[in-house]
Amino acid sequence: MNSRKSFGSDNHAGAHEAVLRMISASNDGDAHAYGDDPWTQRATAALRDLFAARGGVHFVFTGTAANVLGLSLLLRPYDAVICAESAHLNVDECGAPERVLGNKLLPVPSPDGKLTPDLVAARLTGRQDEHRAQPRVVAITQATELGTCYTLDELRTLGEFCRTQDLRLYMDGARLANAAAHLGCDLADLAAYVDVLSFGGTKNGAVGVEALVVMAEDLDDRVPFQRKQQMQLASKMRFLAAQFMGLLDDGVWLRNARHANAMAQRLADGVQGIPGIELRQAVEANAIFAAMDPRDIEPLQRRWGFHVWDERDHVVRWMTAFDTAESDVDEFVASVREAASSRV
Repeated sequence: MNSRKSFGSDNHAGAHEAVLRMISASNDGDAHAYGDDPWTQRATAALRDLFAARGGVHFVFTGTAANVLGLSLLLRPYDAVICAESAHLNVDECGAPERVLGNKLLPVPSPDGKLTPDLVAARLTGRQDEHRAQPRVVAITQATELGTCYTLDELRTLGEFCRTQDLRLYMDGARLANAAAHLGCDLADLAAYVDVLSFGGTKNGAVGVEALVVMAEDLDDRVPFQRKQQMQLASKMRFLAAQFMGLLDDGVWLRNARHANAMAQRLADGVQGIPGIELRQAVEANAIFAAMDPRDIEPLQRRWGFHVWDERDHVVRWMTAFDTAESDVDEFVASVREAASSRV
């Protein structure tokens, strides 16, 4: 195992100690299966309150599962999903929405990963044409795959537009905690105009759990059946719920996100002015996207873990996590500076 901190993904981080303690505590004695246990009831009630959800909260194992389940609540067999071209469900889910649900994705190019009413409107063609898949759902990500965050005004504008166009709005919230930390708002504010969203635990210190939050109460009665059919109903649900209890207790989820965001900003500030480094996106969550001199990438990757996002333009992605230390960032910045100075 590499002793250096990885900047490849917040998925590379371990589990937060509060999560592990809560898993251990939930292991005391027997409990009813499939969510009929006190742990699940407490966790779902707490999340419903945080989101002011009119529907329920349902735990699944992965972010892809949350996205597929969430979209399945909103789609008819002939419907289509409008999403950003960079959306995780379009790029990184191995065609799961199309394969499992059989619905068409309508990707839209977006330089900052965000959708706007104008971008969505460009995809609202062929409505009522029986030969074409019907645009039905707009899927957004908060924070986006490019590390940017929708403002509350942007969410309100997009949500109101969707309502006027008879569109449902889904939010992939794998890094929703980071967006809340950046915007300084409540989770309920982020969800106010959304029909269904996910709330990520795994990237924020959990072992492996995501919450699907149903804001529109007319959708909730179908979740138990579709979750089971999609193989996401955990028998020992208390261990999923306990992970969220660990994150919710004393606001651990928000402290984790704030710290990860702060470390990303520290890294971005540290590489400013280094020859050959050009930041490509605003640093608003826990991701830094930077174009590098291609001669520096491979030598740096031999010492540090990170992802090349765009090979053509030599753009790399550096991710921070709840357990990234200031010393990790400073050591990495020093390595970046050393790589750049070695070719001067």
